[in-house]
Amino acid sequence: MHEFKVYVSNQPGELARVTEALAGSAVNIRAISSEAGASEPFLRIVTNDVATTKKALRVAGFTYEKNGILSVQLLDRPGELAKVAKRLARAQVNVESIYILGSKGGKKEIAMVVDDEKKALKALK
Repeated sequence: MHEFKVYVSNQPGELARVTEALAGSAVNIRAISSEAGASEPFLRIVTNDVATTKKALRVAGFTYEKNGILSVQLLDRPGELAKVAKRLARAQVNVESIYILGSKGGKKEIAMVVDDEKKALKALK
C-alpha cells in the first residue's frame, strides 16, 4: 500500500480535479486528507491501485510523491493508538502521516507513513 502526496493549488476546484482524474481511471480512494496551509498545498491519498493511480495523476498533469505505508491492526478501544505511538517514539521513529482506513470486527486498520519503516516494524513486534 502507498500514499500519494499530490501537489495542488490552494484554490476552488483542485479537489475535484484530482478526484475526477482518479474516478475516470476507476481508482477507489481508501483515505484522503489535505494540507492547504502548507507552503505547497497538497492532498494525501491512499488508493486501491498504485499503478493506475500513478498513471491517472501523470496523465492529468499532477506532481506527486509516492510513499510506502505501514499498516497496523488495532483493537477498537481507547488507548490502543497511544500504545503504538509510544513504542514508535521510544524507537525514535517519526510518523509523517496517519490515517484510519476502516473498522471491522472490533478492530481498526491504521496506515502510517514513517521515516524509518524497519525501525517501526521492529518497535511494533
